[in-house]
Amino acid sequence: MEQQTNKFIPDGMNAFERNVKRIGDCLIAFIALLVFSPLFVVCYIAVKREDGGPAIFKQERIGRFGRPFYIYKFRSMRLDAEKMGPALYKGGKDNRLTKIGHFLRVHHLDELPQLWNVFIGDMAFIGPRPERQFYIDQIIERDPRYRFLYQIRPGVTSYATLYNGYTDTIDKMLRRLRYDLFYLEHRSWWFDFKILIKTFACIAFGKKF
Repeated sequence: MEQQTNKFIPDGMNAFERNVKRIGDCLIAFIALLVFSPLFVVCYIAVKREDGGPAIFKQERIGRFGRPFYIYKFRSMRLDAEKMGPALYKGGKDNRLTKIGHFLRVHHLDELPQLWNVFIGDMAFIGPRPERQFYIDQIIERDPRYRFLYQIRPGVTSYATLYNGYTDTIDKMLRRLRYDLFYLEHRSWWFDFKILIKTFACIAFGKKF
């Protein structure tokens, strides 16, 4: 995949497929919010009781059309985690994690509140992971093709997440971008289904990503 800054990358899905994908995401997210509501309560209480801080963490990310939105997660880090400025998650050994937060991260339970993001349309189940403007600016300096990702909704999980894992450096973010651009150009219902099934399999078997 050669770097091309002036070529439009076509979406692998047509308008009908995109609309069906959005309707499906909304319905599944609504059902999941109902089914997992008891788990939401348990996670909320566990996070709240550990240090008394807010259980829900929200952070501004950049989504479709380059518009900012708030992503929601169960808070997994200490309240002063970014007192020195923006910092990338360093994996399971990150010393900013709380005890409950480490458990939530390992089992990917911290991502549950993103079902709300999917339901209201900020995100999709499958799509490039949304990033902060602070890091997007650095990525675009080295590879302007990142702007092509503004064509589609960011996702809870992605093709890049499965094969590139967490991105704790700009170099890894640039590698992730190549996976995301490949997904954009080749995405389909079947491709999304395979990514979703593989994500569930990875979570079930305890794979770290």
